[in-house]
Amino acid sequence: MPRGDLYNFLKIRDAIDSVGEKVNLIGVVLECGFPRKTKGTDWFCSVRIIDETHQDPGLPVNVFTQTRNQLPRILSVGDIIQFQRVSMKIHDDKINAVFYKKYSSFAIYEGRDGRNLVPYQTYETFREKDLDKNFVIDLRRWLQNFQFDEGANYFSLIREINGGESFNLVCKIIHIHEGAGNEWMAFVWDGTDAPPSNILQKLEDEMHHPLPLHLESLPLPRDTLCSFPSVGTVLRVVSQDIENDNLHLLKTGEWVKFLNLLCEVHAGLWRCVLTPFTKLRYTPNEDRLKIERQRLYDERLSRSPQSLRRMPFWSLPWPSQVTAVDGDDDDDHVIFLTLMDVLTSSEVTASFKCVVRVIAAFPWQAKDFCFPAGIDRIRLTLEDSTARIHAFLYAEDGVKFFDGQSSVKALESKLNALLGVIADNDGEQNDTRRNPPWVKICLKSQSDKSGSRHYRIFGTKLVA
Repeated sequence: MPRGDLYNFLKIRDAIDSVGEKVNLIGVVLECGFPRKTKGTDWFCSVRIIDETHQDPGLPVNVFTQTRNQLPRILSVGDIIQFQRVSMKIHDDKINAVFYKKYSSFAIYEGRDGRNLVPYQTYETFREKDLDKNFVIDLRRWLQNFQFDEGANYFSLIREINGGESFNLVCKIIHIHEGAGNEWMAFVWDGTDAPPSNILQKLEDEMHHPLPLHLESLPLPRDTLCSFPSVGTVLRVVSQDIENDNLHLLKTGEWVKFLNLLCEVHAGLWRCVLTPFTKLRYTPNEDRLKIERQRLYDERLSRSPQSLRRMPFWSLPWPSQVTAVDGDDDDDHVIFLTLMDVLTSSEVTASFKCVVRVIAAFPWQAKDFCFPAGIDRIRLTLEDSTARIHAFLYAEDGVKFFDGQSSVKALESKLNALLGVIADNDGEQNDTRRNPPWVKICLKSQSDKSGSRHYRIFGTKLVA
């Protein structure tokens, strides 16, 4: 029987030995990329398939079709796909299968937990056979105990990311945001804290170009924020040159593996970009790396003393001594909360102790603080690993914050220490890069007549 016969499936191991021939294959989707336009008129996507004879690294199948709608629309990584009459090729010394629109065909079935034996998508020339069902049943049975063996070093933690670099990530989809126009954003989390980034902005820029509190064009609704974990960075993921309707593979509440995410920093905020080279990898419920990340998170929340549990990872072993807060003598018993705890608190009027970085002030010059007559109103921008907020200093709280009656020069020195400013002998900022220290503060929340929440700093003193 010729290898291209529609009733003859080859195991992937045997197909790899059949370069130059047309073969029929069936396997589990280990990875899939996002559709993109070729340099010509066709559309292209790549899937990597495995079976019990060949799991590492799997067989890439490059699919070319005339329209985007003809490409495989895989609903979940881990589903089963069969290909009819694909050509085995060698490209860059690597073996792959190529789907040609004129004579190849495919069908896609639900994966391990599926019950339906009818494909949910087929190519227009697909011819179904009775034996197909047996192959699908066998692959589902094999998947029940399958665990892909990949090294832990292959995937980064969020706390290990670096701007301008591509990396692989295991993470949980927390929320999918669709804003106005084509704005799309996924919010992902692995329980660790993204590293603090340098603030590349002069203090005076806060007047006309204030640092944003978030990357999305409008703040998320409160009920959405309340569904976010309050410990660990929730990282924004955006798309680049990828149609939004191709992002159906990302489902809220599920863990996924991204390959080749591009990491960027915007206004000191981290984001990751899905590029045409990004792929999704199969992540079963029992995935070892997923379980490992959950274990690290659980260990974090059981640290001793309790005061360390919700502090930013990058502030450990202890924040700087730039500030002092009321109750410092009892720090081992204090519960420091995250800014996400503050934003999502069920109590409208409440007090919190947090460890944060102060990344901006407005007004930005000490001479404008209405001192020594008294502090009128100062807006500070605070951030930790979970969120950014504005917090205000008023009246006696401001006087205490700056430790009483101080000269303008002394105020500037304290403010520079708080904001991470490196100044020359004339007090001028000589480097736009700032890395503010981690400091302790006391916050109080309150609401206005419209119900909006605002935050003020109290019980905190600058001692630098």
